Amino acid sequence: MTEKAEQFFSELKSAVESDQLILPTLPEVALKIREAVESENTSAQQVAETLTQDASLSARLIQVSNSPLYRSRTPIEDLQMAVTRLGIRMVRDLVISLAMKQIYQATSDVLDEHFRRIWNTSVEVAAICRMLATTVPGINPEQALLAGLIHNIGALPILVMAEDDNDLFNDGEALGQVITELQGRVGILILETWNFGDAMIDVTRNALNFSYDHEGGADLVDLVQIALLQGGHVETDVDWGSVPAFAKLGMDTEVNIVEIEENKEIIESTKQSLMA
Repeated sequence: MTEKAEQFFSELKSAVESDQLILPTLPEVALKIREAVESENTSAQQVAETLTQDASLSARLIQVSNSPLYRSRTPIEDLQMAVTRLGIRMVRDLVISLAMKQIYQATSDVLDEHFRRIWNTSVEVAAICRMLATTVPGINPEQALLAGLIHNIGALPILVMAEDDNDLFNDGEALGQVITELQGRVGILILETWNFGDAMIDVTRNALNFSYDHEGGADLVDLVQIALLQGGHVETDVDWGSVPAFAKLGMDTEVNIVEIEENKEIIESTKQSLMA
């Protein structure tokens, strides 16, 4: 790690510990839904009642429930029907995914431009991850969607803090280098604060570590890495043939799955659901 990145991380961590820099937080309703789902006694009606506290989120959930992604035979008209049809755990992951957009609120026009770029990247990566997950046994598509959305969450506090460093903030190459080096470490801080599990924390830790390998079948990190590479979201040159993720998914590095017509349709539908 470069000296600049190490120094910046030390300053950022100190700012967080002294409450001078506040890490992003999930919307209250998303937290309540997650907490409710962990309880074995939670009913679809209770989850629906909690969702009514956020009218915008509720409307988006119903909209997504009726989208081509879930191919419902009959229209879903209310929250309880949506929760019953989709299942409580799927609703939990979807609600957190849909709520993520609310985190990308900037305090200046320049910062807003950076945030929009990161959000657009995370949405495209998430859409590719969800599509890939439908072909991989044992990986839940909604978990894959969420993994794609949170893989670069660590970039947000870095940008907020960098805005006070004119030399860094106005040097696109240097800023990009610091984000690349630190977004994983900062992402871990955020997800630990959110009480996310090890699988999601591993995504933020290893998303850009293309030598990452592990025992067993493909995991969420593998999906995110392939989505980043095939979506064209990696600035440095990476030898795809040396990336274990391709072998984990049994994919040919010469074939760009993002360009396959059927996949493009699925990816676009997912992106539209998240951007709405």
